[in-house]
Amino acid sequence: MSAAPAAEPPPNVAQPPARILIVEDEPKMARLVIDYLRAAGHSAQWLADGREVEPAVRADPPDLVLLDLMLPGLGGLDVCRALRAFSEVPIVMLTARADEADRLEGLDLGADDYICKTPFSPREIVARIRAILRRSRRPAVPGEPAAPTPAGQAASAAPAPSAPALRIDDRRLQARYGAASLDLTPVEFRLLRTLAASPGRVFTRDQLLDALHGDGRAVTDRAVDSHVKNLRRKLAQAGAGEESIRSVYGVGYKFGD
Repeated sequence: MSAAPAAEPPPNVAQPPARILIVEDEPKMARLVIDYLRAAGHSAQWLADGREVEPAVRADPPDLVLLDLMLPGLGGLDVCRALRAFSEVPIVMLTARADEADRLEGLDLGADDYICKTPFSPREIVARIRAILRRSRRPAVPGEPAAPTPAGQAASAAPAPSAPALRIDDRRLQARYGAASLDLTPVEFRLLRTLAASPGRVFTRDQLLDALHGDGRAVTDRAVDSHVKNLRRKLAQAGAGEESIRSVYGVGYKFGD
């Protein structure tokens, strides 16, 4: 594990300081990450028990949560699930578990990014956090990507003329394909809403990143691919077929033909 960094100016002076909640049961690792975050101009709070996270976020919401998976009291996946029940705070999972199934499960629960501890790189952690904070604080650009349907108004789209309509209800954050209700995470709901609002339009990954959260926050490119994979699976289970969301090589994704 590398030594704590000497104090240095924040890498992006235009980005205001952020409050980061670190949830990690290894004190040496937590202190090292705190040192790097402070050198980047941010402040950090440290918790070692998963049971303490939800009350802390409710009492004083941070700008981002850096969350370990293997925690005493309450595991990181359960903590993520509890936070997503009431909060859209950015969550970056930091863990030694590098299996694809673990990454997909964390992203499916609503995590914004997933960083493996091996090899451990505090600089990469700070860079990932900086990227997510930059997106979360960037004002939306009118017209790109397509604006979502106003709250309370249901939108519809059909992937093919003979297929049942896809129904999206912004007010209830619910989506249906024909008679089937789609069990979507908040990120998956926003992804589907964005794609279905403009059938046939090709969205780049950057455009989808900007649309995945109402506040402009988003996840990394690789996480977009994971969310698309999960969304395709759920649409297929509802009868929409595996290719309801199509890949456009070298560009991004589109809904329908």
